Amino acid sequence: MLLRRTRNCFMNIHYFQRNLSAASSPLVPVPLPSRMETHLWYILPNEVKSETLLNQYLELLSPCEKENVCRMRGYQLQKRALLARALVRTTIARYQTKCPVHPRSLKFKKNIYGKPEVEWEDVDDQQLPPLHFNISHTSSLIACGVTVNSPIGIDVEEKQRKLKNNVLAFARRYFSPYEVELLTAISDPEIQHQEFIKLWTLKEAYVKALGRGFSAVPFKTFTIWFRTTMEGGIRPPGHGDSEAFDIVVDSFNDHEKLTNNWQFVLLDLAGSHYAAICIEKDRTTGGEGTLPMKFTVRRTIPYVEDECVSGIVAIGNGSYL
Repeated sequence: MLLRRTRNCFMNIHYFQRNLSAASSPLVPVPLPSRMETHLWYILPNEVKSETLLNQYLELLSPCEKENVCRMRGYQLQKRALLARALVRTTIARYQTKCPVHPRSLKFKKNIYGKPEVEWEDVDDQQLPPLHFNISHTSSLIACGVTVNSPIGIDVEEKQRKLKNNVLAFARRYFSPYEVELLTAISDPEIQHQEFIKLWTLKEAYVKALGRGFSAVPFKTFTIWFRTTMEGGIRPPGHGDSEAFDIVVDSFNDHEKLTNNWQFVLLDLAGSHYAAICIEKDRTTGGEGTLPMKFTVRRTIPYVEDECVSGIVAIGNGSYL
């Protein structure tokens, strides 16, 4: 089978290559995200079963990416790594409507902290859209977020993610004292676990949006607050989940390094995951209020099917304090 053994990783490509064009549909172009809008695409690895399709995805990757995929130990790890790279390439390629770009031709670079970015090249003197993207994955879901003119960070976590240590031991290691205090106040173990996952997801998205990495912005250097929208006060997590609330970040360690220009949304995704999105605020508002973040969610199997997922409600949204 494809990818099961490294030495077979490239042999199967040539076997299917001549039949691929007839076996799949073209990528459907998508309009660019609007102002303060995020497009969130996700793929469920268990839904991708065709070895022919996996070979097609492998052909989209750069030689370096192919080598990295084949170096993974185990079929499932190889498959997830392949799907993650294919999702990024096919997603970004959908938005090049004025000057079509093949997913294979896209080039990427990393900033000094290792965050991937698209390395645009001039195409017939046409200005390509200033797309930003970020990717996150678990063993059962891979997601890619896309914005225009706004840095983005996303994180997805399984609701039932298992921890090596108990919740509070893990929180004391990584979270701020106030967050630990709030989690300690939750007596129900299941609710405590869920609120821990939400906090972790939001923190991860924030650090990824900054583009500076975990080591440069440790989780303990900032606090996530849940502020009730009706009363404007800070509430502990785990109380009144049906109540609307804002997500607020407070950096008490270094206000100069951690800028105050970010917005959040927390989603319940696919019934099994929490997804956090963090993007830069719209600078055109001149500081006189903030436009709400909009989002569109699509489930995809590139070259096979795309589904715009309706009925997803944000658990919370907000900004940096």
